[in-house]
Amino acid sequence: MNIKKFVDRRKELRISQVKMCEGICTQSTLSKFESSGRVPSLVILTQLCTRIGLTIDDLNSDEISSTNQIQKQLDTAERQLAMGDYQTVLQTISGIDEEQISPIPLRIQFYYLRGMLNALINRAPEVVLYDFSQILNDLDERHDTIFSQLAYVGSGLTYIRKKQFERAQFYFCKVNDFIKTQLERPQSDDDPRRDDLRLLTLIFYTAYYYALQDQLTTSDELIETGMNLCSIKHVTYYLPRLKFLAAENAIREKQEKTQVEDLMTEARVFANLNKNQIITVKLAALRNRYAKGLDLQDLVP
Repeated sequence: MNIKKFVDRRKELRISQVKMCEGICTQSTLSKFESSGRVPSLVILTQLCTRIGLTIDDLNSDEISSTNQIQKQLDTAERQLAMGDYQTVLQTISGIDEEQISPIPLRIQFYYLRGMLNALINRAPEVVLYDFSQILNDLDERHDTIFSQLAYVGSGLTYIRKKQFERAQFYFCKVNDFIKTQLERPQSDDDPRRDDLRLLTLIFYTAYYYALQDQLTTSDELIETGMNLCSIKHVTYYLPRLKFLAAENAIREKQEKTQVEDLMTEARVFANLNKNQIITVKLAALRNRYAKGLDLQDLVP
């Protein structure tokens, strides 16, 4: 990030640090940004840039090529994560140099993806929570973006694995309330495809959480919400996983055999459509256990 460009513009306009931060942030926040490169939250930096007629992109103009490449890698990793392909996500994320990520939105996306991946592959809690703390306590400290909600989900998954269910409940209740609020709002035209994918991520893992807690009615309602959103927005990445979770719930609810088999068939169809081999393998195992009348293994998202 070209902080010198920011400082030069402020001085060119003869705006003092005190005047610059009025109504936006503390002078200490601005001073740390200008002197030591400590980047404030996205909201604050946007407001500061606007005050002197710049955009965040202006500060990153020398890094556009690298930034575009990193953006493509992160978007690819996010789609892979939606399909449950954790090994490929790990390879993609490992190929990104964290030090080369300057734009705040990309840094937030990077910390979310790495944190969520680490939560799902059961890395040490302190490793997982470090990435989410970068979002919640620094880059999105006002919790203005959907990434804070995604960080809540990842934190909740981590506490589930630590068997600290009350702490997990705290996070998933917040996310469930957010989901309801989002579904009641008019749709935004700003990057709708990726926002829908992230909302589906919230819906899927919250449905998984409630299934894990044997609150199957709530889980089923969220699954139905997710499938409807997939249909309306033509986003299919989560359909195999939602159908698979619905089949697991149906087995636990002792629904009719035809209903369970229909859900498993639909999960297989969507898995084939999305070339999701992971769900295909999990379905084969689920069918085998169901046919033999065996108890389901612990749910794994």
